[in-house]
Amino acid sequence: MEPFPDPYPGPATPPEVRVYEVGPRDGLQAERAVLTPEVKIAFVRRLHAAGLPTIEATSFVSPRWVPQLADAEQVLAGLGDLDGLRLPVLVPNVRGLERALAAGAREVAVVVSATDSFARANLGTDRETALGRAADVVRGARAAGLAVRGYVSMCFGDPDEGRVPVAEVVPVVHRLLELGCATVSLGDTIGVATPAHVRALLTALAGTTDRLALHGHDTYGQALANVAEALEHGVVELDASAGGLGGCPYARSATGNLATEDLLWMLGGLGVRTGVDLGAVASTSLWMARHLGRPSPSRVVTALAGGALRSPADADPAPAPEPRPST
Repeated sequence: MEPFPDPYPGPATPPEVRVYEVGPRDGLQAERAVLTPEVKIAFVRRLHAAGLPTIEATSFVSPRWVPQLADAEQVLAGLGDLDGLRLPVLVPNVRGLERALAAGAREVAVVVSATDSFARANLGTDRETALGRAADVVRGARAAGLAVRGYVSMCFGDPDEGRVPVAEVVPVVHRLLELGCATVSLGDTIGVATPAHVRALLTALAGTTDRLALHGHDTYGQALANVAEALEHGVVELDASAGGLGGCPYARSATGNLATEDLLWMLGGLGVRTGVDLGAVASTSLWMARHLGRPSPSRVVTALAGGALRSPADADPAPAPEPRPST
C-alpha cells in the first residue's frame, strides 16, 4: 500500500532530498552487540536494495576504541560489486585514511568537534589540533581522488559545555568547506537542538546550505521538527539511521539517531522525493533488530510491523548477540 496517497507540500519544501544512511557505521558502532562481517554486509545490501543511494559502510578507527567496527576491511571488500552506490567510510586520522585507501574506499568522511570538551573526549585532542588532523586527511584523500565529507559534532549542545553558541560552530564549518569537503554535516550529537537553534545556525551559514547536511539524534523528540526547519533553509541532504540505531559511545546522554523510516514517512507526507522504499527499509530494520536482540526504537517501524512487512526473507532466526567490550 502506498503510505502517502495525498501529500501536502510545504511552501519552501524542496522537491527532492538525499537521504544519507549512517546505520551500518554510526548506528552499529554504539550497539552492544558485535555483529559478524556477513551480517553487516547483508545489512548494507538490504539497504541498497531499498533504494538508499548513500550508505556509510564502516569506520577505519582503531579496534581498541570501537571493537564493533574492527572488521572494516572485510565489510568493504564484501561490498565491492555494488555499482552506483556511494559507500563512504569514516576515517579519524591519516592512518585511518591509509587503511581505507588500501581497502579500496572511494569516499571518506572526517569528524571534528565544535567544542574543545568533545574533541578531547572523542578525538583525544583539542579542537584546533583536531582540525589540523582533519586537514591532513582531506588533503590526502583529495590527492588520491576521493570525495570527502566533513562532520561537525556538538553543533548545538555539549554535555560538558552546555548550549553551543552559533559563533563557535560557523568558523569550524567554513574551515571544512574551505579545505575541500564536498558537504559538511551539522551534528546534533546529543539531540538537544530545537528548530529555533537550527534556524539560527543555518541563517548564520546562509550561502552554504546547498553544501550542508543535518545529522539529528532524537533524544528529546525534536529531530523531525529540526529536519523540517532545515528543509525550509534549503538543506537537501539528511542523515538518518535505519531503525533508529545507535548513538555516540563518547557522548553522555546521546540516544539513537533519527530513524530513516521516521524521516521517510515525514518526507513522503510533504511530497518530497527520495527514491527510497519505506517498506523495504522498515523490513530491513526488523531483520536487524532480531540480530541485535532488541526491538527497533523507530515509531514508524513499530507502526508498520503489524503484518505487511513480514516475509519469508525476514524469517531467518537471529544469532544470540555477542558481548561488547566496555569502552
